[in-house]
Amino acid sequence: MTDVIDLGRTRRVKEDTFRRGFFPAELKRPHPIRRMAILKAHPDVRALMGHDLWTFAITVGVVVGQTAMAWWLGHLGMGYWWLSLILAWCIGAFPNHAMFVAIHDYTHNLVFKNVVLNKLGLILADLPNTVPTAMGFRCYHVKHHSHLGDYDFDADLPSRWEADLVGNKWYMKAGWMFFFAVFQLTRLDRLKGTVPMRNRWTIYNGAAVFAFDAAIWYFCGLNGLLYLFASFWFSVGLHPLGARWVQEHFTLDPEQETFDYYGPLNLVALNIGYHNEHHDFPDIPWRRLPMLRKAAPEFYDTLKHHKSWTGLWLTFLFDSRYTLYSRVDRSPSTIGSAPARA
Repeated sequence: MTDVIDLGRTRRVKEDTFRRGFFPAELKRPHPIRRMAILKAHPDVRALMGHDLWTFAITVGVVVGQTAMAWWLGHLGMGYWWLSLILAWCIGAFPNHAMFVAIHDYTHNLVFKNVVLNKLGLILADLPNTVPTAMGFRCYHVKHHSHLGDYDFDADLPSRWEADLVGNKWYMKAGWMFFFAVFQLTRLDRLKGTVPMRNRWTIYNGAAVFAFDAAIWYFCGLNGLLYLFASFWFSVGLHPLGARWVQEHFTLDPEQETFDYYGPLNLVALNIGYHNEHHDFPDIPWRRLPMLRKAAPEFYDTLKHHKSWTGLWLTFLFDSRYTLYSRVDRSPSTIGSAPARA
């Protein structure tokens, strides 16, 4: 942890973080409000909105590069399974994580002007993951923006049973991070509203990814497929990159529910650390988010932020104040059942 939490404020909320419940939101979502204020103060930031074809170029480069790594490791044979796991954790997790960020921008239609092309690019970026995730993410991520921190609609918010199960022990939190991809899937059934995830594009996504898996297995070997799957697994799990999921909306102070990461890994993580900027302006591509912060410093420099994903990763694991309940929830059920604050 760096300069995120003021020590006095941390002591003030320390007792609350041990409650078996989320922080009830007392204010509306901050991002639409800040967006309006920034547009009023700096109307020129509209020029940053649009599309960025560099994301497609990076997508092609990563898919080719990861396929080449799979080919090399596959031809070494399964006797080198251990090397695949080491390289996946040390190297492969980073390009696979970058593909999740690319999928994120394709989801917001920030790469191509044409929606169909964005969906095709999204599927291309999903190939190295070995598991079809992209179209499902596209379906649910839009609600994450429109219903941020609403237990009934936001799939990014952990389930209550999930938070109760994990608690605040470091080894349980480590297990949660290791199986993060599985836990996310378990949240979908609790969500309200119709999300048309099971459609022809989901089928296209699954068919493309599984066909790619079969090709990797046939032409590169099982060890190559192991490398790609491990790269996917580590990119969203028990890895410093996994701190991204904590950085974005976990908090020890409910007065701020979204946090940025300003550190060197943004170079390989396609600026996903600029999370307040993204929520304020989801129509600005990842390469221009630092320009937004520079154009409106008075709105972002006063917000608490993280400077190290590795530091946050270790803090989340070993600081017992952090639990899966360290989130803001603005659903009516949470607000209505919240204990009164002194």
